[in-house]
Amino acid sequence: MSQQRCPWCGNDPLYQDYHDNVWGVPVHDDTTLFEFLLLEGAQAGLSWITVLRKRENYRAAFDGFDATKIARYTDKRVEKLLQNPGIIRNRLKVQSAVSNARAFLEVQAQFGSFDRYMWDFVDGRPIINHFESMKDVPASTPIAEALSKDLKKRGFRFVGPTIVYAHMQATGMVNDHLVGCYRHAHCAALS
Repeated sequence: MSQQRCPWCGNDPLYQDYHDNVWGVPVHDDTTLFEFLLLEGAQAGLSWITVLRKRENYRAAFDGFDATKIARYTDKRVEKLLQNPGIIRNRLKVQSAVSNARAFLEVQAQFGSFDRYMWDFVDGRPIINHFESMKDVPASTPIAEALSKDLKKRGFRFVGPTIVYAHMQATGMVNDHLVGCYRHAHCAALS
């Protein structure tokens, strides 16, 4: 008998692995937080599974999500990335990865870490929701809206409230596993 999962991951093994091992697990590593910020921005207007299938291509194309290296990308490097079929070749999204890396480094310098900056929005602890159905899960929240607004003020792009909330879910700032999902209690125990 298989364990009950949130229905959004369906039967796709890659999606199920992401659901079972990544989504909702609290992340406190700056590089991983930046990775999800870059990937969530790339996802805008697309399905998450599209980006998830390209995740390893992104890792290779964007120097392991090393913000220091990405911040130094030139226009020539951006043009080269736009020729890479392994990533989403949207000029604004690729350019935003570079400008977001620069903004990310500024936040690190100001707050000591991107982790400290992000997690301050939830007082350093995951928000544990108790939703019973996918229709109950919001696309955004007032905290995501406040974080989005602050990120934009700091020069980040592709960080609207819906993208920011998806980032919060992915990095465990919010536990939105449904209460019937076997991962809900596990992720709640990690807080």
